[in-house]
Amino acid sequence: MAAREKFATQVNSKTLAAVRRLADKEGRQLQSLIEEALDDLLEKRRAGKPRSHVMEAYERSVARYSEVYKKLAQ
Repeated sequence: MAAREKFATQVNSKTLAAVRRLADKEGRQLQSLIEEALDDLLEKRRAGKPRSHVMEAYERSVARYSEVYKKLAQ
């Protein structure tokens, strides 16, 4: 596991309240949601590449419906 580091920042109070409610609803710690959000942002921005779960869904779709896609392309 990677080392953890504390940091401080400021965020819109409505946004923070919404994230706290979500953490409570999901039974998770606030830091867990913030780390997930930061990881998602970094993945989304990497070299303009689509997120991995999006590509996985696309690949499953192509594998399942490739014949339909070929017919639609004609």
